[in-house]
Amino acid sequence: MSERALGRLIRVELRDIWISESADFTPWLAREENLAILAETLGLELELEAQEKAVGPFRADILCKDIGSGAWVLIENQLERTDHSHLGQLLTYASGLEAVTIVWIAARFTEEHRSTLDWLNRITDDSFRFFGLEVELWKIGDSAAAPKFNMVSKPNNWSRSVAQAARAIDESELSETRLLQRDYWAELNLALERARGPVSGTRKPQPQSWMNYPIGRTGFSLSAGMLRPKRQVRAELYISNEHAKIFFALLRAQAETVEQELGYPLAWEELPAGRDTRIATYLADADAEDRDDWERQHAWLAARLNDFHRVFGTRVRQLDVESVPRSAE
Repeated sequence: MSERALGRLIRVELRDIWISESADFTPWLAREENLAILAETLGLELELEAQEKAVGPFRADILCKDIGSGAWVLIENQLERTDHSHLGQLLTYASGLEAVTIVWIAARFTEEHRSTLDWLNRITDDSFRFFGLEVELWKIGDSAAAPKFNMVSKPNNWSRSVAQAARAIDESELSETRLLQRDYWAELNLALERARGPVSGTRKPQPQSWMNYPIGRTGFSLSAGMLRPKRQVRAELYISNEHAKIFFALLRAQAETVEQELGYPLAWEELPAGRDTRIATYLADADAEDRDDWERQHAWLAARLNDFHRVFGTRVRQLDVESVPRSAE
């Protein structure tokens, strides 16, 4: 049996790739595919809310929402060894933003700053969480440098709670239907990656009838859904927040332009019985249980999700409830 040659890991200096924290590293980390790497390390699902967010006289690097809980997540970056100045800023930001999850990323943590985060995790209740991560870059031979986040401080019992949450799905008895659903979304992930559009296929497939994808603003999401009794699949922009009806009306006022840009009509569903609203398109005669038809269904869903991101992305971020006359609310 012949031995396979193995490469050798070579460490890359952070400043060789990211010269500036604010101009290089922060914009890199804020990209969806890179934020997903950080989120996986933390055991959270992060959605970007803002970069360089003003908090009093300072500017926080990245502000996110934890999709699972809706809580604020504040990220402070440092391409050097940790220092007292950044620690003070972190606490100022946390107070000013009422952030409940603080993530401090640095090239290296001093023992005193790691101990400070451990102490904060001990003295605060479960609604506050402090993470410390060291970032590294590695490559093999002439390959591109790859990032690696190493956890140096985390909330008490965090690893255990994340593992228990994962096992709640992974180790449960999945029915045949739920296994099919998980497989369906795994295949959609591959179609999204092949499409190379703004919607990433990196989200973990879940054993459920829908999958959500971020569009850049909390309370809004793109979603793919299977409606098995109706033999349909659906792509949609779903609005779920206290101003959903107002935002829906603002978008519907642009319906003619939106549908011209898309090249097909939409179903504008206000869902009057509830708070939320939906803007959708449907593929008929699509049986999600027919694996032989998955390639067609997934190509359609990937195209529609990317269309929605392209046409609605900027519009969603620009929506302003204050622009609506009070009498219209």
